[in-house]
Amino acid sequence: MNNVLSRKQLGIPYGIFLLLFVAAPLLVLIYYAFTNGQGQFTVSNLCNFFTDPNTLGTLCYSFALAFVVTIVCLLIAYPVAYILAQSEIKRKAVILMLFVLPMWINFTLRITALKEVLSLIEGNLAFYPFINTVIGMTYDFLPFMILPLYTTLSKMDNSIIEAANDLGANNFQTFIRIILPLSVPGIISGISMVFLPAMTNYVVLDMLYNSTYIMGSLIGSYFSAYDWNNGSMIALILLIIICIISLISADSDNEGSGRRL
Repeated sequence: MNNVLSRKQLGIPYGIFLLLFVAAPLLVLIYYAFTNGQGQFTVSNLCNFFTDPNTLGTLCYSFALAFVVTIVCLLIAYPVAYILAQSEIKRKAVILMLFVLPMWINFTLRITALKEVLSLIEGNLAFYPFINTVIGMTYDFLPFMILPLYTTLSKMDNSIIEAANDLGANNFQTFIRIILPLSVPGIISGISMVFLPAMTNYVVLDMLYNSTYIMGSLIGSYFSAYDWNNGSMIALILLIIICIISLISADSDNEGSGRRL
């Protein structure tokens, strides 16, 4: 009984932390989202979100940008993670560390250095806002795609691949029917870690090309203009969208695990 009580007591600080820094800010966000400047209840902020073409256009652009960044990161990270997982190099952790090492450098310095490189290659960054943003976010989020893929692929039982080869499957068939399905959990984890932040990470976009294209910068512009009501509504809807995507990703991961079992 004393052990049970002690465990509950150890959970009290975490409960207080969640209450103060998760539940309380969320309640404040909901309050401002459904009130006007005078503190009166209203749903006009919700209507403005679905009727304002600027907001809807920004949401569509954010989805498109996050989708492209995720696909590019996946196409680059999967071969890298697979080669590292299947290689016979004894110090694979050292090579993996080289991909993670840039994350130890200050974010502003990394993006500033990338901006200078892109300026030398392309000349005027203003002509390539979308491409530059994709490059910047890919550079920033690529390790988050490589790590879960590498973890999943490195735990794969090589005897299954050998069995497929013994049964007459070629390399392409083995990859499509064996390796790719078994790596689905890593793919889903990587997509979740890249797609969701890419929708709101406007810092990369602003540093490479000053604009307010994605949802994070749009929310920031509302709060900068002291329009907390519309800004809170946009943030709340974006939070709901992110939660839905996370639930779908978790369900897909669970279904994939069930099929493998």
